[in-house]
Amino acid sequence: MSTYDDKNVFGMILRGELPCHKIYEDDDTLAFMDVMPRCDGHCLVVPKKPSRNLLDIDPKDLATMMASVQIVMRAVKKAFKANGITIQQFNEPAAGQEVFHTHMHILPRFDSVRLGNHTTEMADNDALAKHAKMIIAALET
Repeated sequence: MSTYDDKNVFGMILRGELPCHKIYEDDDTLAFMDVMPRCDGHCLVVPKKPSRNLLDIDPKDLATMMASVQIVMRAVKKAFKANGITIQQFNEPAAGQEVFHTHMHILPRFDSVRLGNHTTEMADNDALAKHAKMIIAALET
């Protein structure tokens, strides 16, 4: 198994070296908007402790991360008035993992609306900020 490389983009975000549209944070996790979203409201939850993916994360850190995923997904569902939520998680390149820091994707879903393809283009920063504010407001109610 490959080792963790702390130069990954999520490690840089956690250290404050790169900006993000933060929507939730606690002692162990951080949630923020995906800058290349598959749909409006697409966000990510990452553990603060280093791990490459589910193959090497400490089970306690995984449990803590999943508790944060549940908090954030409830807020995303409420903020976007979604019919459901898709959670995605990838392990290693063959499975589609592109950033090698454990993370969960949270995507609001709507009846009869197909999920968009993952893009290689950055989303509009103002739209991301708006979506982050919507989710934060849903967390506070």
